[in-house]
Amino acid sequence: MRFMLRAISLLALIMAVVTGVQDAIKSVASSQIVITSLGSAWYNVSPETLAQSQTLIQGNLHPYLWDPVMQWILLQPAWAVFLAIALFFYLIAWRRPKPAGRFSV
Repeated sequence: MRFMLRAISLLALIMAVVTGVQDAIKSVASSQIVITSLGSAWYNVSPETLAQSQTLIQGNLHPYLWDPVMQWILLQPAWAVFLAIALFFYLIAWRRPKPAGRFSV
């Protein structure tokens, strides 16, 4: 289980780096700061799944979960959301190191 959580964390970290580099390249090319939100990045990749997730959350879970919560998350920078997801899954998988014993340095 810990391996799966760390793998998800690694994938989210890779996505954070990719989206951060993408924003940096766009910023250098346009000579101004460009920050891509998670919602616009998701819409550019797959608008069908974005609409399906909205329908799923509003229909099956709760309508108020989409409007204040998910819309706020979708407005955040994509690299920051993926970085927070990576940190969350890494902290879940983290195990406190065992003490070395009485012969430790």
